[in-house]
Amino acid sequence: MAHELYTRTNQKIFFAGLSLESWRKAEEGRAMNAQALVQSEREASLFHLYGALLGLCHEIAGYYRLPEANAPRVELLLTQEVLAAAPSPELAELVELAQQRETWLGELLAAYSALFQPPQAPRQAKVDPTLPLITAVSVEEVEAPLSRECLESWRQNLKSLALRFRETLSEC
Repeated sequence: MAHELYTRTNQKIFFAGLSLESWRKAEEGRAMNAQALVQSEREASLFHLYGALLGLCHEIAGYYRLPEANAPRVELLLTQEVLAAAPSPELAELVELAQQRETWLGELLAAYSALFQPPQAPRQAKVDPTLPLITAVSVEEVEAPLSRECLESWRQNLKSLALRFRETLSEC
């Protein structure tokens, strides 16, 4: 069972690397749809990084035999309640990283969550009654997207966490 979980986590980390490489090629290419390819690979990278994090959480939860070991989302495992029910140093580190929005893990979780949010116009107070009630929303107004280097650093951080945690979770 543990080796199956390791394989899932490792595969997701590997697939995130493949997506990042495809992203690099899309940026360097001259395809008509290069912008769409870059966005697609950015989202694929985030998807795989989240999957790797979920796999790592499953490894830890499985080792400590937590009831939440098969939770379908990371957010269900990385809570103070789960940590209080079954304290472990690995889970404590992940919970702390996840709850601080400025850490790489907090940013990863926020970026993954943002994938599911529709585009929204910036909030502005309506002061002129002659302004139209309905305005178009442009995706061009969105803040700068995550860089490939940023996602690669998250991948490396996740990879090093997995390796370090596996040393401490070893049953030997």
